Amino acid sequence: MTPESSTRTTAAPAYAERLHLTWWIWPVMLLVVAILGFELMLGFPDVPAWVVFAVLVPLALAGMAWVGRIRVAVTAGEFQVDDARLPLEFVKDVVALDAEGKREALGVGAHPLAFVVQRPWIGPAVQVLLDDPADPTPYWIVSTRHPVELATALLNRR
Repeated sequence: MTPESSTRTTAAPAYAERLHLTWWIWPVMLLVVAILGFELMLGFPDVPAWVVFAVLVPLALAGMAWVGRIRVAVTAGEFQVDDARLPLEFVKDVVALDAEGKREALGVGAHPLAFVVQRPWIGPAVQVLLDDPADPTPYWIVSTRHPVELATALLNRR
């Protein structure tokens, strides 16, 4: 048995969210799978139809589940975005962005070294300004459905 990492905590996070796909993307993707399946059936008439759909439907469902796997959390000592970890001691400020603010922050004026986890189906985001002289990353931009709650959790845990 290996010891638990000192950076991991078992306390409940102050904020937790999964950036899953919105509900309407699932039926749209299944429609795309149906169209692609019929196209493949036309191209390969010797292959039974059930084989085409038995392969495409699980692949599409697994792909959509994988795309929506990103987890955003604020724990006692760090901001977690999927596998990335940011100690809260380096958080200088947090700005909640609406959809227009996110579009502007990710536009032509965006810093090329910024850490960005952006999901196009989620409008708002937060911009976390960093204060770490050893890190060239000036800020993080992370999509979230609840930017004010996430910003509040980050600022309260500093």
